[in-house]
Amino acid sequence: MKKDQLLSRRRLLLAGAAVLGAAGAAGAAGLLLEDDPVRPARGALAAPGPGARAPHRPSTFRLRPMTGSGPARRTPVRTAVRREPILRMPDRGRSMVLTFDDGPDPRYTPGILRTLREYDVRAMFFVCGGMAADHKDLLREMADDGHIVGNHTWTHPLLTRLTRPGIRSEMERTCEIVQDAYGEAPLWFRAPYGAWNRATFELGAELGMEPLAWTVDSGDWTTPPPDAKAIVGQVEGGAAPGVIVLSHDAGGDRTQTVAALRDYLPFLLDAGYHLTVPRRRST
Repeated sequence: MKKDQLLSRRRLLLAGAAVLGAAGAAGAAGLLLEDDPVRPARGALAAPGPGARAPHRPSTFRLRPMTGSGPARRTPVRTAVRREPILRMPDRGRSMVLTFDDGPDPRYTPGILRTLREYDVRAMFFVCGGMAADHKDLLREMADDGHIVGNHTWTHPLLTRLTRPGIRSEMERTCEIVQDAYGEAPLWFRAPYGAWNRATFELGAELGMEPLAWTVDSGDWTTPPPDAKAIVGQVEGGAAPGVIVLSHDAGGDRTQTVAALRDYLPFLLDAGYHLTVPRRRST
């Protein structure tokens, strides 16, 4: 199903964010952000003036490249069944999370990885198993740079229209390919189109994954794709502590997504935001 056919579903989810926000924030209380305790903010908290978007020098907080095929394997974390996805992260020192869905795509993902590396920022990539199977090298690159890889199903279906065994197959196959290519099974899951139901929460928890939604939609998935300026406006306008930003590195022409990242990322850093990734507290 095309994404423009599901515009109303996304609008409903985002409109419900105000209602779910309290529950989503409470559910995130057991989560941590990478680099806790929070490192000092980069630069002043005020927005930069003209010409202030020069690339940042690499910081001492960057994760060192990991050896082997990716992060060390760990014991699965016991996961509670939620009734709604997490919509935002704990407000820790003006932290935000950048996420990219539908990839990896060799036309766009490498450009995003290069920009994140240049500015010493880690992000989350919710990959589709069918794409990951053909581009395992990009998952290994994500692992080496310290990014988190999450599960976005195998074929990007509308899960609410699948049977329970169908949902499980989409999740499990993607878990297996992520484990193989990234070196660790995914601990995070995002339902395609933001379409969740009881089965998605239950099966995701059985596989050890937390459901993660978003706070700010960059709008880069719409048809026709917006220009980079429009994407930048969405992200910069929605920036706030604890925000999770939704973007895409596949599923269509993402040229403008790649260009927009190079514009809004230094802006956010110069404005004092800490672009980080969440981690799970063991139970």
